[in-house]
Amino acid sequence: MSKLNVAVIGCGSISQKRHLPEFHHNSEVEIVGVCDINQSRAEAMQAIYGGEAFTDYKTMLDTLDLDLVSVCLPNALHAPVSMDALNSGAHVLCEKPMATSKEEAEAMIEASERTGKTLMIAHNQRFVRSHQEAKRLIETGAIGKVYSFRTGFGHGGPEGWSVDGKDSWFFRKEDAFIGAMGDLGVHKADLIRYILGEEFTDVSAIVATNAKENITVDDNAVCILKSESGIIGTLTASWAYNVNEDNATIIYGEKGVLRLEDDPSYSLVATYTDGAKVNYELGQIQSNDAGQQYSTGVIDHFVEAVRENKAPLIDGLEGYKSLNIILAALESNETGRLVKLNKGAK
Repeated sequence: MSKLNVAVIGCGSISQKRHLPEFHHNSEVEIVGVCDINQSRAEAMQAIYGGEAFTDYKTMLDTLDLDLVSVCLPNALHAPVSMDALNSGAHVLCEKPMATSKEEAEAMIEASERTGKTLMIAHNQRFVRSHQEAKRLIETGAIGKVYSFRTGFGHGGPEGWSVDGKDSWFFRKEDAFIGAMGDLGVHKADLIRYILGEEFTDVSAIVATNAKENITVDDNAVCILKSESGIIGTLTASWAYNVNEDNATIIYGEKGVLRLEDDPSYSLVATYTDGAKVNYELGQIQSNDAGQQYSTGVIDHFVEAVRENKAPLIDGLEGYKSLNIILAALESNETGRLVKLNKGAK
């Protein structure tokens, strides 16, 4: 079976640390193109991974015979570039958040359906083993009825992660559209939907910029969510956790409590009302720590979905539903009101 030809559009940190090395280590694909408006950055990745280097993605789409495309660009470019790639005949893996509006997200889904090409959104937290095990425990009734949760994601900000540091596009509204809520909050919106296995109906939020100077996006947000079955909880996203990254989720149920990525030794701790306690060693969660090497599972899952012609775990509609929570949080903050969510893109 011949390998799938893949190109990566955008050669910043997410490409350098996740997409390119994971495609490189997947025996099913061959990297044939890399693209970045910064020519030296594209050529640096070409020197490591091969293929052709481009500075214009449309030229690359027209020039190469591509099966797969990864879109690793500023948020405002996710939708238009993904749709161009889909329309060129490629299957697309797009970084999160998938779009900057419901209309953009719906257009991406329509392009995927019309072309018959896979659209996957790179929500990597669904592939973390502690998160998968927590979902299984909830589904099997281990903690009984779920009542509440708190989930959060925070670190010191993208200046320590982005290739452009303090000058990163992450801080500019015209490029990023949204700050910590798009960078981190959408991860947790997707994760809590996945773990609980249900949708949210109500969102209330305060979204603020109170930690960093000279930025035009949010850096701190706290949301209150209510699910269709009545589960209530909080979701926080922050670029102001300057000492340690926090990526914890806690689920409170009738028969027990699940603590995910909340203990330094155990990735999942289950404590039950009968006094039992189970500590799970399931490996490290994906983080931005320098030098950490791992496979997120995202790339391998995307390739497998295309190879086997099956829907990926996070298709366009799933990405839309998680984005919708973040958009509702922005609306709630702007209006000072609780926002009711619709059911989906269609």
